[in-house]
Order: sequence, then structure tokens, then C-alpha cells
Amino acid sequence: MPELKASQVLSQAVRTLAKIKTWQLTAGAATLGLALSAVAVASAGPWDSDGQRTAEARRAASLDAGGGTDHGRSGRSDEPDAAPSAPSVLAAPAVSGAGPTKSALAKVLDPLLKDPALGSRRTAAVVDAATGERLYGKSSGDALTPASTTKLATAIAALSMPGSDHRIVTKTVLEPGSDKNSDKNSDKNKVVLVGGGDPTLTARKDAGPNASLRTLADATAKKLKDRGTKEITLSYDTSLYSGPVLHSIGPNENLAPVSALMADEARLDDSTSGTAPRESDPAAAAARKFAGFLKDQGIRTKGDPGSGHASDHADELAEVSSPPVSALVERMLTNSDNDIAEALGRQVALATGGTASFDGAGKGIRKELEKLELPLSGTHFADGSGLDRSDKVSADLLTQVLARAADRERPGLRPVLTGLPVAGFTGTLSKRYTDEADAAGIGLVRAKTGTLTGVNTLAGAVVDADGRLLVFAFMTDGTANPMGAQSALDRLASTVADCGCR
Repeated sequence: MPELKASQVLSQAVRTLAKIKTWQLTAGAATLGLALSAVAVASAGPWDSDGQRTAEARRAASLDAGGGTDHGRSGRSDEPDAAPSAPSVLAAPAVSGAGPTKSALAKVLDPLLKDPALGSRRTAAVVDAATGERLYGKSSGDALTPASTTKLATAIAALSMPGSDHRIVTKTVLEPGSDKNSDKNSDKNKVVLVGGGDPTLTARKDAGPNASLRTLADATAKKLKDRGTKEITLSYDTSLYSGPVLHSIGPNENLAPVSALMADEARLDDSTSGTAPRESDPAAAAARKFAGFLKDQGIRTKGDPGSGHASDHADELAEVSSPPVSALVERMLTNSDNDIAEALGRQVALATGGTASFDGAGKGIRKELEKLELPLSGTHFADGSGLDRSDKVSADLLTQVLARAADRERPGLRPVLTGLPVAGFTGTLSKRYTDEADAAGIGLVRAKTGTLTGVNTLAGAVVDADGRLLVFAFMTDGTANPMGAQSALDRLASTVADCGCR
């Protein structure tokens, strides 16, 4: 028997396992990821070497005509913990097997793209990740509303600048002139909680990999006690961000008011992803929790925390840091997390010399994509999350983003691929691919979903039947049946995965 290449072994193994029912696969998803890790890295495909994290379990669903999406899973505390993330750098894809021909791909995809469920407009592109060649295209240069596939652009921009290793810092400072020895003049003991834009900052006891507001309070209290201070005036600084705090869609359970200071994405329940009721003033709520943690450590605060501004001459007391941008990107893509998306967009804006606002994020993302020499004809970014219906991108741009992330010369961009949900297993694809016609893509398709009222998109990567890494983007507008449109998109991606197409 001739020796098979590692990528072909992986492809055949997953195809065999994909015949098992989805619920069986889901139960062993983390184990499967670990078992295949060595082969996956050897084959240089975009597979998570430590098993993809468990994400939300309900499929994306549109809200009202005003826009917005419901990306599913409640993320409540009784649900399974997330599996460990992939390293931020994996081996780049190697050329393996003969690529599909353009004519053969067109023969199988053209009929599927005519499905009425795909609405009045549909565009498509399939690209060979190793060569960058477009193998299939239908109006692929036309810019349509991308919905949450906008997050692919946000992700690659953030990984490029400020960079995959960058961490977002939340800190406390003591204003100069504060009395170090007397509690009688506590107004002079002015401590400022300074937001750095980390939406994953947590006030929960189990912080996991996230920055902890409790840890920050403990370290701050220790520094204050060392100074002989037991009572302070506490304020909070959100001046890093500018512009409106509310998205154009208005108050919405998909996204908290965007603030440089928040804890647990300002959620009012114990969820970690998906929709949830939110605090109307995330910064004030986080500061109140912080004051409570200080009190637990013997530091009293005078009155309720108020909004303030840290001076340039303030002394730093303590700080905590978010996970690296690479991990934030993976979490954002897997869960379609709008809060992280808007935060990363503002980090891009700041790193590129812009203002940390919705408009500044859009301009910063575009500026970084220009540096990466990506196709931007007709492109417009009004936000980082894709909730704004005025966002416009093309299928060509989405596929080139994915291909660039697979470039062996740019390993820092790899989390764009490792963060993609896996069909039938994780994130916004965990409950899709249930129809028999779509089942060929279970475990093989990795893709970012996008859903707004009348808009359905899917963009991602597959290793095809011949071991070739292909990236794709399918975009639609004017859909009237969201579930039918999602199934039609899933079928297109499954066909790419299951097709030798020569």
C-alpha cells in the first residue's frame, strides 16, 4: 500500500468520523482534536492542535429589521468549560495533492448557488490557499453586507497591528499630592481605575485566562496599605475611547455600550457568550464592583465611584493584562463575540494613530488591510463587529484574508484560521450541518458565519478530498428564509470539502 501524506490521512480520518451522528461527534470533539493534532500540524492544515474550545450551541438567528444577530449559546456556568486554545502559530499549509480545476468546481457549485433560498443577490469565491489562485468566482468583486464575517477583517487587522502578542492593560493609579499617612483628608487619596479597553476583564471568582478585577483590587489594596492609606476617593477613567458608546443599532443584547472599562462584557447574567441583558453604564458598574473588592481587602471608598481622568503625573499602583490578541481573536471568531470585535477594532485604531471610536475603528481596519495589500474595492467598515448594515466587503476580500492567514511567511496571522468554528462541533456552526445533504462538511468545514435580517454569509476553509487547503466565501442578500439560506450555504461549503473536482 503506498504511503499516504499526512494531510490525506487527516482528511480520510475526519471524513470517516463525519459519518457518525453529530451528537456523538460533539461529545468527543476535544478528544478528536487532540488525537489528530500531530497529523494536523504535519499536514499544515488549519487545525487546532489542542482541540477547539467549546463555544455556543444555538445557531445564529436574525432579529428584527433594524439589524443585529443572535449568535447563540448562553455561555452559562452550567455549560462545559472551553477546551484549550490552539497556539497562536501553527505550521503553514503545504501544497498537497492536485488542486481542483475551475471547470469542475463550477460544475458542482453553479447549480447550488442558484438555490432560491439564497435570496436576490449572491456572490462567491473559492481560492487555493497555497497559491492564492481563485478557482471559482461569481461576482466575487462585488461588495455586499457581510454581517459577522466582517470580524475576519477585524481579526487580521488586529493581528497585524497592534499584533498577535499585544495585551490590553487595565490599571489603577494614585494621583499626586495624595496624603500617604492620614485618613482624615481622604479626598486627597484619589485612586483612578483606568480602562484600557479589555472587554474580557472579569469580576468573577474563576477568572480563567482573563484579567481579574479581583486580582487588580488585591494588588491595589496592598500598595495602598503599604502607604498607610485605608480610605480613598475612587473614580474611573474611560477617556481612551471617544465618540458614541451605543452602536447604530441602538440598545441591543448582542452588544454592550462600548466602553474602555467594563467587566464580563457588562452582562447581567452569568453567560460568557451569546445574547444577554447588559449594564446601561458598564464603566460605573465595573467601578462599583472594584470598590466592593477593595472593601473586602480593608480599603474603604468614600461615596460611589465617579467618572474622572487620570493625570499624566499619577503614580501607577497595579495593573492586570488581558490574554494576547491572538487568543482574543480566536474567542471572537468562535463565539462571534461583538464586544471583543468592537474592542479589537479600537485597538487597531489606536495602534494606527486613529481615534478609538466606531468610525476610527473602521478607518484603522481599512488602513491595516491596505498595508496587507488586500482587495478593497467597494469596501466600507462602519464598525468592527459587522452589526452595521452599511459595512460592505467582497467575497474576494474575505478569501484573500483567509489565504493571507495561511501564508507561511505570516505565522502571526494564523489565529484567523484556528479561531474559525468547526462544522458540527463548535461555535456558531455547532448546531448546523444537521441535514443529510450538508453532513459531508461535519468536522471538515471551518467557517465564520454572518447573519442579519435578509443577509446570510459564510466564509472559511476546508481541506478537500485530495488534501488541498481551499478557502471560500459565499455571500447573500435579500434572503427571506434564514434557516433555508444557512442550509444552502452549508451545502456549498460541504461540496467544496467533499469534492476532488478535477
